[in-house]
Amino acid sequence: MSLAHPSGRSDSLFRRFLHSGASGGLVLMAAAALAIVTANSPAAPAYFAVLGHYLGPLNLQHWINDALMAVFFLMVGLEIKREFLDGQLSTWSRRILPGAAAAGGMAVPGLIYVAFTLDDPSALRGWAIPAATDIAFALGVLSLLGPRVPASLKVFLAALAIIDDLGAVLVIALFYTGDLSLMDLGGAALVLAVLMGLNRARVQHLLPYLLLGVVLWALVLRSGIHATLAGVLLAFFIPIQVTPGRPEADPAHSPLHRLEHALHLPVAFLVVPIFGFANAGVSFEGVTLATFAAPLTLGIAAGLVLGKVVGVFGITVLLVRLNAADLPAGASWGQVFGVSLLCGIGFTMSLFISLLAFDSIALQDQAKLGILAGSLVAGLGGYAVLRLSRREGKAPGTHGA
Repeated sequence: MSLAHPSGRSDSLFRRFLHSGASGGLVLMAAAALAIVTANSPAAPAYFAVLGHYLGPLNLQHWINDALMAVFFLMVGLEIKREFLDGQLSTWSRRILPGAAAAGGMAVPGLIYVAFTLDDPSALRGWAIPAATDIAFALGVLSLLGPRVPASLKVFLAALAIIDDLGAVLVIALFYTGDLSLMDLGGAALVLAVLMGLNRARVQHLLPYLLLGVVLWALVLRSGIHATLAGVLLAFFIPIQVTPGRPEADPAHSPLHRLEHALHLPVAFLVVPIFGFANAGVSFEGVTLATFAAPLTLGIAAGLVLGKVVGVFGITVLLVRLNAADLPAGASWGQVFGVSLLCGIGFTMSLFISLLAFDSIALQDQAKLGILAGSLVAGLGGYAVLRLSRREGKAPGTHGA
């Protein structure tokens, strides 16, 4: 797998995505650390009070989690659509390895979590928390290693995480939906029909799509489906091709590419760090070793660290040994193992799912501790393995990529 576009065109947008994703991951780390420090400082009461302050129908934290994160999910949807139609996942041969590894990396952590919490029905609802991978955090750690890691391995991680995001979106839609309002769902369906009409008519201006997206978000918020999914639904109707024969017919100038390009920096350096700062703050007051030994906390941490390694690395080994796929060019088995560990950094999406899974603040705090502990171990472990692993011209057991 290379950074070249399948058609031969340089995939500079994907390179910029890797760069901004890595840098954004470092900013997210700083935001998360600041949130933890703030939640355990004299400023903690003010921190939690501001987040709980109501601005209209929602408090500040809900505006961040339901509205601001809809922009993040719009970005996720645009990336998924572009990569499947016009990028690194546009052919089945390119999808096999990251797709299968992502599936294993979601299933095994969920099973491990269930094994830990089987006797606690209230905790079982969080089974999807350790299934997520934080692409910004993982790429941020990978960026610290510089040229030690081949570019093909970075693409593999990014592609795997994008497919993982798609899986997380489906999980949220199917398993974390509340009581449904048929009237609002009908209104949302009508808006989607209008969006489809704009897409079929090849409307190239973004403004009509974005205005309808705001209406769609409001209807989805009221419908019982989580409002952020409106961002993904909107993304799927943003055109990726312009009218053939026009001077701007280059796909890079299509509405989807323009919107994705415009959102990259704000999402990476504003939206996600704000979400991290608003949700990573967990107070360690009263936290003991017994707290970390709680089944919910252990299940998440073990799922992120062990589950991702078994799922991602295990599936990769299986496919390569069966000659069904090749390792990324120039990558060694040690480096693939290290990247599998980095997939255990589940910060943003894991925190998001934990807020949907639990209404109890106590359970949310246990989940946050598990996410922070598991992500920290996975990040440090993945960095150490990649730091010590040698880069190879051709990884053992591969046929080249």
